[in-house]
Amino acid sequence: MNLSDSKKKLALAGVVCGLVAACLAYFGNPANMAFCIACFIRDTAGALGMHQAEVVQYARPEIIGLVLGAFIISAATKEYRSTAGSSPMTRFVLGLIIMTGSLVFLGCPLRMVIRMSAGDLNAWVALIGFILGVGSGVIALKKGFSLGRAHVTNKAAGTVLPVIMLGILILSVGTSLLKASVTGPGSMHAPLIASLIGGLVFGAFAQKSRMCFAGSIRDIILMKNFDLFSVIAGLFAVMLVFNIATGRFVFGFDTPGIIAHSEHLWNILGMYAVGFAAVLAGGCPLRQLILAGQGSSDSAVTVIGMLVGAAICHNFGLAASGTAVNAETGETVAGAVPFYGKVACIICIAACFVIAFTNKREEAK
Repeated sequence: MNLSDSKKKLALAGVVCGLVAACLAYFGNPANMAFCIACFIRDTAGALGMHQAEVVQYARPEIIGLVLGAFIISAATKEYRSTAGSSPMTRFVLGLIIMTGSLVFLGCPLRMVIRMSAGDLNAWVALIGFILGVGSGVIALKKGFSLGRAHVTNKAAGTVLPVIMLGILILSVGTSLLKASVTGPGSMHAPLIASLIGGLVFGAFAQKSRMCFAGSIRDIILMKNFDLFSVIAGLFAVMLVFNIATGRFVFGFDTPGIIAHSEHLWNILGMYAVGFAAVLAGGCPLRQLILAGQGSSDSAVTVIGMLVGAAICHNFGLAASGTAVNAETGETVAGAVPFYGKVACIICIAACFVIAFTNKREEAK
């Protein structure tokens, strides 16, 4: 079934993905998170021992399911294509940047939309930065930006990341080698089977619909094309209804328990870095996982960059903290971005400009 040949089908794909996210939230995933690529990659990095933040360690089956779902559906529909060779180290750095910006904001573009649907005004503020970041990427594209052409490779090369994900799943289910949080966000999760099935379904529909948060805004700016935006709108609508129906819709800033902060400048700059880097890399964090699942080793390198980026952010104290309630005093403690997280965010934005305007097609030079 081709889901990308009409806005109605694309919107339907968004609705299905929204239903998956709503179910995962209902069955135990953290409040206002439901499905977050950056947060779940960070948790998985913790489970593998790449960082020691004990509250965010859990091999998230949703991430595994996304990659495997995209792999299975692309193979079944003959869309699987093993490619590689387009500036791998630059893509690795872009993965680092995407994760750093996400953890300064506390969420990827998918979680930003989910937080928006729950009334979190911080996410609406961050949307400004994300749009501006995508817009900066579009300017670079118009100026001739390119990371070069990917080439067809041995079919087995494109299966490396799906096989790694399958290996992580086996280790998670069959051994006690991986770490798992007993408190905090990492301890909050839907049952493994529900999470894995949810990831598989989400991955399949995201692959068939070409779902991409950065791509939807890029297409609007470049071509006045709202097709990909239809997918995002469908997901947002479902999550909005779910949040209102379950009493999870809380309109405001500094809301304890939703893992967010109200440092508006850094919400904007964090998502600016994510939007900018996503356009340069050819897709948002979700899209990178889907492309990796359907055979792109270049996107797999970006995913590895995000995994390493998550470890760096938590090992060096770059990630922001969310607004919370002090258990002893009952007072609300505002979330914040640490000093070195702010420095890292600025460095990431500067790196995006360097990458954007030093990598051009030959004819554009």
